[in-house]
Amino acid sequence: MDYLLAGDQENTEVYFLDMKKEPFWGGSRTNLVDTFRYGEFMVEVSDRESGTLIYSRGFCTLFNEWQTTPGSKNIRKAFHQVALMPFPRNPVVFQLLQRSRKGEFRPVYRQEIDPADMFIRKEPVMNCDTTRVWYTGDPSVRLDIAFFGDGYTVAERTQFDADVKKFTENLFNTQPFDRLKHLINIWSVFVPSPESGTDIPGEGVYRETALNTTDYTFGLSRYITTTDMESLHDQAAAVPSDQMVILINSERYGGGGIFNHYASVTAGHPLSLIVMVHEFGHSFAGLGDEYYTSEVAYEEFYPLDVEPWEPNLTTLVGFDHKWKNMLDPGTPVPTPADPQYGEVVGVYEGGGYVAKGVYRPFPDCRMHTNEAPGFCPVCRRAIERMVRFYSE
Repeated sequence: MDYLLAGDQENTEVYFLDMKKEPFWGGSRTNLVDTFRYGEFMVEVSDRESGTLIYSRGFCTLFNEWQTTPGSKNIRKAFHQVALMPFPRNPVVFQLLQRSRKGEFRPVYRQEIDPADMFIRKEPVMNCDTTRVWYTGDPSVRLDIAFFGDGYTVAERTQFDADVKKFTENLFNTQPFDRLKHLINIWSVFVPSPESGTDIPGEGVYRETALNTTDYTFGLSRYITTTDMESLHDQAAAVPSDQMVILINSERYGGGGIFNHYASVTAGHPLSLIVMVHEFGHSFAGLGDEYYTSEVAYEEFYPLDVEPWEPNLTTLVGFDHKWKNMLDPGTPVPTPADPQYGEVVGVYEGGGYVAKGVYRPFPDCRMHTNEAPGFCPVCRRAIERMVRFYSE
């Protein structure tokens, strides 16, 4: 389903665009109902006659991030969105819910869908060049990750293939993906761009590319994203995919990761491999940023009287449901930043873009700094749980 999310800091509106039947369902055929309840939005699909919930999935968007920026106080904007769901056998009710500032989901849109509706488009998929990069089995019992390229011209196809291989190998060398790769399929989808690179508005640079990625998202250099969800999903229809990664043909530093939306990363910077793993932590496992000293565009992203939904952050409001069962007996909460706790799972203050009031589970982690050796034990557990949800 294609739709628009529109509004400002205080208001969210939803406008239906259209629906399309695609040839592949990359997700599980058994784990259809979301058990994590992560994300700022939730799609719920229920049987119209019985009311039984048959599919749900949490996710985040650039729209909800924009709602936390100063610009959303005075400007109303619209963002193109795409909701994926298994094609229903019988009429269903589609609901879109948004998480309130108090942490509770509330409905913002409802629509009945009849699978016999003649306006559900059944067009051929976009002509894309697709490759099985790593294949271990049936997509319905595998986590399917699809790589897409932006800013790669026809002449740069070989470079795209080499970049996909490089980023795949790096992911599989990262814990816990190294021991879970037998549960993962990797695909690549190549659509050439007319020009190389990406937009850099802060430097007056604009490129014509297949996915319309741009730096300076929300005015922040290093945050490289796209709002062209229609083009991305037109390409994604060519393969069964659960997660999407956009490789951007640029030597700049940057990228982005939005839960159950996509991860993006430049392919040519010395830190690109590290950045991709960090951003995939966001987009795949719902991990939150643990840093608090870098410039961001947000204002009060985490209310301190509400427990964050991200599995690796806490305000201690609901810590019993986070990683409390991973603490050693005697580990103090909060945990001081002393050398004796240097390799201990604890509750360390500083995370979620603020130095006070939000806590992370480990002194350092891939979600905290580029210097960390990898994901901390709490993040590794969250990633493994998500891999197994898609592959069981």
